[in-house]
Amino acid sequence: MCGILAIIGKGKDKELVQALSKRMSHRGPDESDMHVTEQGHILSHERLSIIDLHSGKQPIRGTKNAYMVHNGEIYNHQELREGILKHHTFRTRSDSEVIVHLYEEFGYDFLNRIDGDFAFVIIDGDDFIAGRDPMGVKPLYYGLDERGRVYFSSEMKSIADQCRTFSTFPPGHFYTPKTGFVKYYKPEYEEYKTAVRPLDLSLIRETLTEATRKRLMSDVPIGVLLSGGLDSSLTSAIAARLLKDKGKKLHSFSIGLDQDAPDAKAARTVAEFLGTEHHEVHFTVQQGIDILDQLIWHLETYDVTSVRASTPMYFLSKAISESGVKVVLSGEGADEIFGGYLYFRNAPTTEDFQKETIERVQKLFTADLLRADKSTMAHGLEARVPFLDKAFLDVAMTIESEQKQPKTYDGVEKYILRKAFDTPGEPYLPNEVLWRQKEQFSDGVGYNWIDQLIDYASSKVTDEDMEQAAQLFPYNTPTTKEAFYYRTIFHKHYPQLSAAQTVRKWIPKWQENQDPSGRANAAHVQADVEISKSGVVV
Repeated sequence: MCGILAIIGKGKDKELVQALSKRMSHRGPDESDMHVTEQGHILSHERLSIIDLHSGKQPIRGTKNAYMVHNGEIYNHQELREGILKHHTFRTRSDSEVIVHLYEEFGYDFLNRIDGDFAFVIIDGDDFIAGRDPMGVKPLYYGLDERGRVYFSSEMKSIADQCRTFSTFPPGHFYTPKTGFVKYYKPEYEEYKTAVRPLDLSLIRETLTEATRKRLMSDVPIGVLLSGGLDSSLTSAIAARLLKDKGKKLHSFSIGLDQDAPDAKAARTVAEFLGTEHHEVHFTVQQGIDILDQLIWHLETYDVTSVRASTPMYFLSKAISESGVKVVLSGEGADEIFGGYLYFRNAPTTEDFQKETIERVQKLFTADLLRADKSTMAHGLEARVPFLDKAFLDVAMTIESEQKQPKTYDGVEKYILRKAFDTPGEPYLPNEVLWRQKEQFSDGVGYNWIDQLIDYASSKVTDEDMEQAAQLFPYNTPTTKEAFYYRTIFHKHYPQLSAAQTVRKWIPKWQENQDPSGRANAAHVQADVEISKSGVVV
């Protein structure tokens, strides 16, 4: 994973562009390079070396005059090299290079041939194409300056003060000057009102295993983010099995305020069960408060949930990066796919439940994926998300909605995912973890974190400040003192209206308390007993 910056249009100073690119050098601490085309367009790249450590420097030139920068991983690159691109001459072993050759082979119509997570820009003379992966796992922004130059960047900070307007590049789309934005990712599940696939637990298990297997592709050490919750524990269990078959041991990493935090205790149980090389990191509430300013600069959001959950992830990523691990698997997406958040219990109808799962998956790039990318890449660490694999989504998102609803199983969320990996002969996880109640990451590191964070933020904002909130921040006006505090930090770094408009606030539906913490849902108090009982019932 890396940081990319492209400026299409003449007259931009090369040294300035280098400085803009260096604003996200944390994304690519291994090497940096730039290319200015004959027409005066500029491509810059900050590289984190994952595949082809020695010859994969970017921008990469195609067979003729096309140049490309790419952030992400192409999991089927070897298949493409040996198949439809076998007659092309490759300059590197990098997975990235297949993108420019796909463009040379098929023109604009090639993105559905890619299996991976990506954001890229190709410049070919005065023509260009930019694209983003189907779910928005990799970030991308685009903008326009006062002279009509077009900008693309992995992070907003490199272009915010250069562009007259800018925005988030939509996932599942590509853009060219001839076509404008084109939606290339059109999965079946976005269209139907009622899902149609019968429940097949073995298919869930097989496709998630394959999604995890391909994400172990790396020339550098790989680890797992292990919170001890269901999603990260499952990806850890699958990865541990796959690596064991190759004679390798998995490194797992968890974080909490102390060793008694809910996530820390559960993670130790999982690590011991799986036999991973486990690393536990602790942080204090004060340390979390101290880095809020820096964190929000990295995150480029003021969303309350994202800030709360990114703080522990930021500290954990730093420790992982310092350990020498450069790639981690993470469990984002499962709660959206399977209706795992506790508020899903309150869905009025099956159709409402299904619509919410689809919408949450579509909007992941504004929340959990943004957090997962930017809090890890702040320390040059790449996060990969098996649950958002296209083939797995084709299975999981089309399962009959009733089979996903907690009410079908006496309130147990993600029951079918749990049941798919409930294999008594050769268990993937301890029973108490496989059937553990949902904890949001920001809660699971220790309940004091959220409580004291709210108290601190509230102490920095007066009642008079809140009275001025609508005047100060007319767009997405903060409604709590905590939200106001984060917004003031964000505004200091990114004062542009365009910047504020890139943020989407995450608010749970169907519950009175609008705080995004899982503990705000009444189901949280009673679910422990319900889930542990249901775990032993078929």
